[in-house]
Amino acid sequence: RVWSDYLNVQLHPKSIYVIQQYNHDGYSGRLEAFGQGERLLQDPGCVDELEDRLHFYVEECDYLQGFQVLCDLHNGFSGVGAKVTELLYDEYSGKGILTWGLTPVMHDVGVIVGFSPQDFQKNFYRLMNTALGIVHLSSHSSLFCPLSLNGSLGIK
Repeated sequence: RVWSDYLNVQLHPKSIYVIQQYNHDGYSGRLEAFGQGERLLQDPGCVDELEDRLHFYVEECDYLQGFQVLCDLHNGFSGVGAKVTELLYDEYSGKGILTWGLTPVMHDVGVIVGFSPQDFQKNFYRLMNTALGIVHLSSHSSLFCPLSLNGSLGIK
């Protein structure tokens, strides 16, 4: 039902948090915009659940040096990642936060001819999500590294 079902490695149940309203059976569709992702972590129940799961692992550390955050930049998860890094920055000041901003390879992003209004909207969302994600993630990270096989991060 979800991507983790297809992994060969068994993950600890505390390491997976499924966002119910945006799963395959959800009512809201896709997590497309930066603001949608930010709004998810403004819900006190979601933040409490995330903090509980985080504290579970932090308490197991003998010497916590920092965190690594991998986050999609091109969709609404850039907003989720921005709020997560902000939470880590506030809760664990002085600890390193290495953030990887990931973008997929997009073919023919720069081609305007034949674009439908839906394609234009998707490309606009992708551009805004990437820009907002880079700004917010880099402001709360010790080191921010965009990572893509596409030389332009999908921005043209």
